[in-house]
Amino acid sequence: MLQEANTKPDVKPAKPLRKGVFWPSIIVIGGSAVLGLFNNELLTEVATNTFLWTLRSFGWLYQIISIMALILIGIITFSKLGKIRFGGADAKPKYSFGTWFAMALTGGIATGVITWGVNEPIVYFGNVWGELEQTGVTAGSVTAAVFALARVFFNWTFIPYAMYSLCGLVVAYMYFNRKKPLSVTSSLIPLFGDKVTEGVWADVVDTLALLGIALGLSASLGAGLTLVSSGLEMTYGIAQSSFVWLALALVITATFTVSSLLGIDKGIKWCSSLNSKIFYILLVFLFLVGPTLYILRMSTAGMAYWLQNFWIWGLDPIDIGGEALVMWWTLYDWAIWIAYAPLMGIFLAIISYGRTIREFMIINWIMPSLFSVVWFGIWGGTAIYWQTNGTLDLVGTINNNGAVAALWAFLGHIPLGAVIIPIVMITLVLSFSTAADSINRTVASLCTKGIEHDEEPATWQKLLWGISVGTIAYLMVAFAGGSQGVNGVKYLSAAGGFVVLFVFVLQVVSCIKMFFIDKVEE
Repeated sequence: MLQEANTKPDVKPAKPLRKGVFWPSIIVIGGSAVLGLFNNELLTEVATNTFLWTLRSFGWLYQIISIMALILIGIITFSKLGKIRFGGADAKPKYSFGTWFAMALTGGIATGVITWGVNEPIVYFGNVWGELEQTGVTAGSVTAAVFALARVFFNWTFIPYAMYSLCGLVVAYMYFNRKKPLSVTSSLIPLFGDKVTEGVWADVVDTLALLGIALGLSASLGAGLTLVSSGLEMTYGIAQSSFVWLALALVITATFTVSSLLGIDKGIKWCSSLNSKIFYILLVFLFLVGPTLYILRMSTAGMAYWLQNFWIWGLDPIDIGGEALVMWWTLYDWAIWIAYAPLMGIFLAIISYGRTIREFMIINWIMPSLFSVVWFGIWGGTAIYWQTNGTLDLVGTINNNGAVAALWAFLGHIPLGAVIIPIVMITLVLSFSTAADSINRTVASLCTKGIEHDEEPATWQKLLWGISVGTIAYLMVAFAGGSQGVNGVKYLSAAGGFVVLFVFVLQVVSCIKMFFIDKVEE
């Protein structure tokens, strides 16, 4: 009997629930879903007022802290600090560079580059909602084309990825090198000591981070629903409706929830690998069949304009460029990136064991930023070229069908468009699922006591959070549309960013103290 007992496999006991994080978060998120079901006008009004107040009142802080994060990450990357290895000198990486980059890239951008690769440059170029009114640039001009690419380079590259990288850096260093808990609060230990990871303050900080990313994820899913449903309508004549949105929400939520249940090595790793390969193929194909010389010239000019105006754009609280450009686009972007950053940082940390800080920054900061320059240069450059030479009226498409509609008209015009459109739709589902399952896992982990980076949280938690996020996204799309077609989800994501903004500010200060004032432990 003793021998038989000794041959039984070890079963790890279930980790206890962090009630101080789980219950406040699920009450707010679940309450939002219930409020949307019974009084969607009130949910929309609260989200709208939050959006307008936070970005008008705190746009200056978003800009300053974003620039600080960028400068800080640049210094750390190229200094001797870059040689520090997560886990110590003998730590060995688990993933190859290719797999690691695929998970980091697709886990962070969700549907963003597909959604806005064509649409955002065209909105700027055509001054669709007054984005150029305070810039002195004439809509439809050559300067407008250069400006459009420059602005998306600014919005989608080194500044936002610095936010992710900074949060991932401080979590990875504190967890792997200082042996502190895997949580957002651990990143604040350099400021407040170990006591910040205990008691009510630990619960408050981690709850704010969880709420921010849950709201941001709901917004991203909502944008994805809007984009795919507009594609079904424009391409196949399937009218947008609550039923279509519900069907899409069910499919996407089920996809990312199942992927999350499979874990990192079976779910996230596989999805990200496939997703990244499709991205690469689409880029090469469009570069070859598109106006290659125009893409190269305008991308180069766009980079020049971007660098020339970097500090003016980077420190504009709204007053220089105006609300239509700065609040509705750049500050909205910063809000949603900041909403994601603390918990996305935990995911990036988990998959970076055994890597040096410099390698971490190359994969999570430099390479994704360069990828975005190439992506927007090719997609946006081609779209602007077709608009200027009369091939397609993409500005008119957006005016008539909403902010995300130009993508489908664009894809319908390229060679093999009938084949590529369904591939892009599948890629959108896959893109969101890749990002959402990594976040879903991280959210569930944050609600679990004492969980390690290589352990999976409880299945029921992943299911619960996945369903909650999907429900809110559907409600915001179905009942909170606006002149841009995605206003409801913009409001929601900005609210999430504001919830996390002050946590992110503390993380930036903590990073400065940890690496430049305290003794660095390698």
